[in-house]
Parts: sequence; C-alpha cells; structure tokens
Amino acid sequence: MTVLHKSFGLSTSLLILSMGAAQAQDVELRFPVSEFGTPGLIDMPTGEVFEDGTLLLSSAFHSGVQKYNLSFQLTPRIFGTFRYAIVDSFDGGDDTRYDRSFDFGYLLAEETGLRPSMVVGLRDFGGTGVYGSEYVAATKHFMEDRLSVTGGIGWGRLGSYGGFQNPLSFFSDAFDNRSENLGAGGDTGQLDIDQWFHGDAALFGGFTYQISPRLSVALEYSSDAYITEVANAGFEHKTPINAALSYGLKNGGALTAYALHGSEIGFMASLPIHPQRPQYSSGIEDAPPALLPRRTAAALSWDEASIQTRNSRTYAALEAEGIALEGISVAGTTATVRFANDRYPATAQALGRTARVLANTLPAEIMTFRLEATANGMTTSRTTLRRSDLEELEYDLDGTWRSYARARIEDAPRTETQAIAGIYPKFDWRLTPYLDPALFDPDDPVRADLGLQAEASFTPMRGLIFSGTVRQPVVGNLDQSTRPSNSVLPHVRTDSVSYATQSDLEIKHLTAEYFFRPGTNLFGRVTAGYLETMYGGVSGEVLWKPVNGPLALGAELNYAKKREFDQLFGFQDYDIVTGHASAYYDFGGGYLGQVDVGRYLAGDYGATFSLDREFDNGFRVGAFFTLTDVSFDDFGEGSFDKGIRFTVPIDWLSGAATQGGYGTTIRPVLRDGGARLDVRNRLYEVVRGSQTNELEDRWGKFWR
Repeated sequence: MTVLHKSFGLSTSLLILSMGAAQAQDVELRFPVSEFGTPGLIDMPTGEVFEDGTLLLSSAFHSGVQKYNLSFQLTPRIFGTFRYAIVDSFDGGDDTRYDRSFDFGYLLAEETGLRPSMVVGLRDFGGTGVYGSEYVAATKHFMEDRLSVTGGIGWGRLGSYGGFQNPLSFFSDAFDNRSENLGAGGDTGQLDIDQWFHGDAALFGGFTYQISPRLSVALEYSSDAYITEVANAGFEHKTPINAALSYGLKNGGALTAYALHGSEIGFMASLPIHPQRPQYSSGIEDAPPALLPRRTAAALSWDEASIQTRNSRTYAALEAEGIALEGISVAGTTATVRFANDRYPATAQALGRTARVLANTLPAEIMTFRLEATANGMTTSRTTLRRSDLEELEYDLDGTWRSYARARIEDAPRTETQAIAGIYPKFDWRLTPYLDPALFDPDDPVRADLGLQAEASFTPMRGLIFSGTVRQPVVGNLDQSTRPSNSVLPHVRTDSVSYATQSDLEIKHLTAEYFFRPGTNLFGRVTAGYLETMYGGVSGEVLWKPVNGPLALGAELNYAKKREFDQLFGFQDYDIVTGHASAYYDFGGGYLGQVDVGRYLAGDYGATFSLDREFDNGFRVGAFFTLTDVSFDDFGEGSFDKGIRFTVPIDWLSGAATQGGYGTTIRPVLRDGGARLDVRNRLYEVVRGSQTNELEDRWGKFWR
C-alpha cells in the first residue's frame, strides 16, 4: 500500500535529503554560495546558476542573524530560493523578526570564450522586503576556471552603498524613485513590480580563487550599506570589503567562514542535493526472472481442464515479484492479464516483470501479452507486448528504447479479463512512527509532535476502499502554541493551533472511497467520511485523461463540514460547498503544470497555479500560488497563499523497490484565503503513473 506522509516536515525532510547526499560521489567545489543561498560571493550574487536540477540547502550565521535557505534550479536557466531569516533587534527593540522571503534568478547568457555568463535576479521579491533588491551580474572564468571574476549592478539594498542615478532613467524618469517603505520590513508579501529596478543603483564585484580542489577564497566589494541594521541593530559598517574562505566537502557541500564589513565574523554551510542522481541508480532489489525457453502446452500439462492450475502457477510467480494477479483470459494466441502493482514505484518495472512471468508460465502458443494496469481497483491502461520482442531484446544493448517503441499503450475503460477467484476482500494495516511539524510560528519557529500512527484499509470489492488513520502523540510541543487566529475570514485553516492543543488521540482520516470508470478516458471518485484533519463530508471528482495525451481536465465538488478540535467524531457548525475545475498539462521533460479554478473553504473564489518538476526517479519539486477575490488586507500577513513542495521517494534514498515517499509543503504563512480541502487520492496522481508519458519517462526500469 502506497503511503505518502504529507505531514513530514521541513526539518525532517531536509535531514533525509542530507543523509542521502552524504554518500554522494567525490566531487570538487564548483563555486561558492552566497549567504542568501544563491550562487554568489558572500553578500553579493554572481552571474552563475546551479547545475540543472540541483536542490541546495544552506544556512548562514553572524551576530544576531540566522538565514536558512532552500534553493532549486528549476530549469537550466531559472533558479528560485525560499529563505527563513531570524534577525534580532531588527526594529531597534528587543523583538526578534522572523522573516520569510523568495528569490528568483534567470540566466541571460551562458559563458563563452569571450563573453561572461550573465544573470538577472530578484532578492526578497515576495516577502516583507527586508532584503528587497534587484541585480544584473556577470561572471567570467580564467586560469582553467580556478579564478572567477564577477561584476554587477544592483538596486534596492544592493544600490544603497556608493549609489548613483539609475541608468534606466534614460528610458523613463519613473526609474529615479523607489518607495521609502520598501525594505522596511512591513508585512506586505505583495509583488511590488512597479518598484523593481527603481531608485539609485550601485556597482558591486569581486572574485573567487580556487587554491586547491577543496579550498577557495573569495573577496568582494559590497553595494549593501546595511542601513536598517546600522540604525536599529547596532551593526557597524566599517568597510564595503568582505572576504571568505571555503572548504569543499567530498559530497559537494562546503563550509565557509567569512568577514563581513570589517565588524562581523560569520559561518555558512551548504549542501547540494542532486535529485536526478539517486543513491542507488539501478536499485538494490532482487534481479527479475530470466526468460526461460518456451514450453508447449503439453510440456506444461496445460489444457482446458487445468486452467485453474495454470492461473495458480502464474498467480504465485507474480506474487513472488510483489505483483497481484487480479484477472486473466486467454483467447487464441493472446493472453490478457489484469494486475495490481503493490511494490514498484515505476509501473514500467511492474510491466516488465509481469511480462517475463507470463513468458515463463504460459505455453509457447501464446504470442501476445496484453497487460492491464490498475490503480485503486480501476483499470487505467492496457499495454500490448509481443513475446518475441521480449526474447529478442532481453539482452539487447538498446533494448530499453526498442522495447518501448514496440509496445502499444491504450486506454482500458473496462477490463477484458476474467476475475481470479478469492482476490477480494483485501485487508491491510500498518503501525508506524510519525513526525508532525509546524513551522514558522513567530513564538517558536519549529514545533513538532512525535508519536505512533496506525493505518488500516479494507477493500471488499474492486474500487471500494474503507480506510482510516489514527494517531497518538507521544512527545512534542505542538500543544504549547498559544498564538490565536487574527483572521477576519472564516477560520478555515488558522484554527490549526486549536486542533493541535485540544486533541490527543486523533482520527486523521476515516473514509469510504469508490473509484470507477464512467467511460473511455474518464475516471471517477466518490469519497465520504472524515476527509482530513479539519473537515469531514463528501467529495466527488471526475477526470478526463487520455492515456496518450499531455492534457487532462477534471472537476471536483465537495460538501465540507468543520470537525471538532479534538479530531474525533464531532462536528462544528461551519459547513460549505466547494469545488474546482482543473486543467493539468505535461510539458515534457518532467515539467507538470496545473491550474485549479473555483471556490475555496472560506467561500472565496479564485485560482491556484502550480508548476512542478518531476525527475524520472519520482523525486519532485514544485511551487504554487493562489489568487482569490479576498483582498490582500483581508488575507492578512503574506497577502496571498503561496509555497513550495517536494516529494522524496523512499527508493531514491534506499534503492529498495518500495512505493511511497516523504513529502511536505512549505508555506511562508498559513492563512484562510485560498485554502482548499485536502482530499486523499485525487484522480490525476492516481492515474498518471500507468499512462504513456510516465511510462516513457521511467521505461528504463522495464528490464529491471
């Protein structure tokens, strides 16, 4: 049973990633990372970007300031960063500011023999503006890449030391002026597009020199005057010169000590994660069964009177591979098989193993295998393979691509197999530990509960699933939060503190789900019960998803009623009807886009826009934002809902053929506007794994 622990928090997820990266191959330090978690010198950015797909964790510390950064190279040219900073005495008093912000960078030009690489970037463009600035930076390498030289121009904070009139004023006088409130640390969270690249500009620059494969030194001229810190936090800006010494680790990480503006000594650590490079690239599962020479029906003692024996033999062989045989029919030289993949993260691997088992257990007269993949009882696709292709390509050097090219994948709106007796009912259960964190509470930025979680499911027939999850916290401090909601909207999410403090034994979900196929390219779901931590009710969904197409369209309608704070069986008075129309598009190359338009839990109307990058091994990183008819003022801190999310498959870490993973969503702030019901098993993710785009991406596992 696939389990995705969505509550697995930032600190734990980053720890898992770090553990995985700690065994990475020996690599050289490529270039330093700034204390803001972006390619840079110390304070200043460079004209470089990370290696495509890199997920970088970093933290920096100097007197009174802590920065925790998570950066991701979304495309070869675009990177983004989420930052959580803790700044003491920012406003001149004893209070500590907990600041959340986003950065963005775009590679304008790659480095050539004569031209430097160039990046245009935004720093703190979606937060409070404490570090708000924009820049254009260029970097050129010399001496066989041991020396890199950077020069750039900055605005905002990066235009506050040695500033001069904005050169963009040549195009319009409007570029001369920048709001004085920007960078003051207000709770805006808005995109002040009309202020970007406005106001005074200043030049910055510096260089890094690779002393050895492990050791590098950086020197920079900073254009940040630290005006707010000097005025309020006792910071001394004695010089614009900063220096750093970095030591590269074998896993690609780095430890850095730096001197900041002649008055501070700081320390930084960074660790790159490469999602496209799992710890065990080919897996550590048992080898698949080798193809045996064909045997005739007579040799197998197979005839009409022994169909049950044949089915039992095939069933047992598939069960040994972690695959459940649910139906089989033989007509002439074609065998059609319906199977459920209970083990392999890649459906292509389950297809490959199923095909080899059939070749080894069915008589030589069977020439064609038609394999029906299922998900939650629904038949989602049918893949047709020729037995002769399996035999020809098993050891072919280009067998992976050639076997995919010869396969035929089509929709399977209804099964064409005869059901195997005794498959249903099914019962499954597990008892596991859990960690439930709550991040970014200003009173205590990291809270968490650790406890035991019991999960069980009962499937009396195809497509009908009864399941539930019960948790018992053992240790933790979630119940110590005292921060009340100040939302002017219905408290559809901001009462999370009450759910944490007024519960002990918790029913996380208790539902009945029914999955069905209304027609060709159509999928359906109905869910009823305690749908999630805060809401119960009824949810219905229909999805149109052609098996060979990149586009999918869906519609969901829900009736939701707010649960009691103890998370047991009671309900509160608040209820609402919500729903969304959704469009999904697979752009290829692992990029997945999604738009959801409809009504949210607080009664607001709007749309959520999402973009994810999924690697062939299932590692996934994405971002989203939601805009509704709730004004920025009514929404409160943050102005609108936004965040990043990632999923780390278990097999990426362990190499074992195991489904499931650890996933989390990181929001700068949780508010009531743009809040959507958290329903399990939405159809797009249930269906897509066994359809053409995903099968093609992961077909390399077919022969594993």
